[in-house]
Amino acid sequence: MLKRAGYLSLLIVATLFAVCLPTASIWAASNSNASAQTLNAVTHPAAILCLVIFVLSYVAVLMEEYTHMRKSKPVLLGAGLIWVIIGMIAPSYGIDHDTLHSAIFHGLEEYASLLLFLLAAMTYISALEERNVFAVLKSNLIRSGLNFRQLFWATGLIAFFLSPVADNLTTALVLGAVVVAVGSNNPRFVSLACINVVSAANAGGAFSPFGDITTLMVWQSGNVSFFEFFNLFLPSVICFLIPAAIMSVFIPRDYPEALKEDVSLRHGARMIIALGVFTIAMAVGFEQTLGLPPFVGMMFGLSFLMIAAYVIRHVWVNKDEDKDFDILENVAAAEWDTLLFFFGVIFSVGGLAFLGYMELASAAMYQEFGASATNIVLGVSSAIIDNIPVMFAVLSMNPEMDHFQWLLITLTTGVGGSMLSIGSAAGVALMGVARGQYTFMSHLKWTPVIVLGYISAIGVHFLINSHLMNVSIHAIDVTTHIEEPAPTH
Repeated sequence: MLKRAGYLSLLIVATLFAVCLPTASIWAASNSNASAQTLNAVTHPAAILCLVIFVLSYVAVLMEEYTHMRKSKPVLLGAGLIWVIIGMIAPSYGIDHDTLHSAIFHGLEEYASLLLFLLAAMTYISALEERNVFAVLKSNLIRSGLNFRQLFWATGLIAFFLSPVADNLTTALVLGAVVVAVGSNNPRFVSLACINVVSAANAGGAFSPFGDITTLMVWQSGNVSFFEFFNLFLPSVICFLIPAAIMSVFIPRDYPEALKEDVSLRHGARMIIALGVFTIAMAVGFEQTLGLPPFVGMMFGLSFLMIAAYVIRHVWVNKDEDKDFDILENVAAAEWDTLLFFFGVIFSVGGLAFLGYMELASAAMYQEFGASATNIVLGVSSAIIDNIPVMFAVLSMNPEMDHFQWLLITLTTGVGGSMLSIGSAAGVALMGVARGQYTFMSHLKWTPVIVLGYISAIGVHFLINSHLMNVSIHAIDVTTHIEEPAPTH
């Protein structure tokens, strides 16, 4: 009976396997006793209805280019409907309100960390834009005499080598703003350059322990040490260069329009740049030395930015434009559609996890298909759902893998999200920055060449890092770092 139900459930979720598993693991991993936090209602008609709601909401996201409905709207609606349905059927499974609240707040903790990190980063980007930093960078690129094809390579290379130092999201936001400014009258260039920036930023972040949140997770887990990440440098280079070389052929050699006016940095711009670098350093440093989550350093740095804005506006003011510099306006200018989209996805799939689908699907992964196949498929799944929950899923399951396989999953989840625009925070953010020019469909047209780079990178990893096979790793279970206090009576 149980086996038949399992087969039926696997059939139901087959088409959603890659979508549901990664984000769902956030919820299950928050408690070591996952079964106590799920309904195990995978065959219930209401649970199947939740799957249908999620599919329809995600289809609406994919159709954004045609419906002009912001991507956050359908997933927020879907998340609300799914949890209302769960609340209605939970009592029949013996789930009380406290358990339901606990399940929701587990996911809320993960979302809040992501929200605060992104909010601080987006506010810095908005402030730098207001202080003419990107306008000056645009001016310098244009005056360098580079044509569109050369600018394509310049922005890609900068993204690749900046991402390991900063994070790939911030890198994509910075260079995406430059691409849009430089190619405002050339939609084809903007589209291809944004794809290239996403691919380059994700590839560059894959070989650095602080180039992406996923690599930070692996580093903190103890499965890969700091210098061992550089075994992924050559595969990451290949993953970036192959798609870039193919796409560059389709970039015209025309030159951008010449600037008609001088652009200079506004008052305080250099100070904000320095504070931005310092903020990133704090986020990384606090994570590594104090064990604080990255968003703590980012929000701490945001306070510096707010104080700097006050000084520019009230103390060092030397122009009327400085009197209008209100940092709260930069906070409001953050890409809220993107931030709410992440909420909708995490809570929609988290609801499906609470119904029991994640536990059903994850049991078969590494045992049935093997580490290599599973790690490669999980990399592909990160093209559908952001790579952060994908990596969190793997660390939560803590499978028995050798050093080679831990590097493989680090590589695949790091670069797999480049296959679709919605596959990484960088791609989702750039859809907001270059709205109407860089879209899901414009990225999808070039997915085959990105897949070619993905496969080539994996091949290079197998070629140059095969000596790391069967090298055992004493993994640390990231879900057991904090011991729960003993109950009091």
